Amino acid sequence: MSQQTFDSYEEFWPYYVAMHSRAATRWVHLTGTLTGLALTAYGLARGRKRYALALPLIGYGTAWPAHFLIEKNNPATFGNPAWSLRGDAQMIRMMLAGRDAELAATAAEWLAENR
Repeated sequence: MSQQTFDSYEEFWPYYVAMHSRAATRWVHLTGTLTGLALTAYGLARGRKRYALALPLIGYGTAWPAHFLIEKNNPATFGNPAWSLRGDAQMIRMMLAGRDAELAATAAEWLAENR
């Protein structure tokens, strides 16, 4: 799938979700991001500023391989880093709220319209 261009985050969001169409990819993202956040918070609370590196290292270090190995696509971060970070936060909030099925439906709809 070629690199997409978008005029707004609202236009980008369904594409972002579609790049995470498989539940396993979404769960790897959630696990990596929350683990990175937890280690970062722990380190900062203990006065160890280098632990702040845990979030990007663990977050991206788990998410990017999931794209290559599970989704067989490139991470949306490569073309839209700021919107991807916002999308990751929104996707994780929805998953924690029990709305993973809604994400799957959004992904399926975008893929059906854009393949």
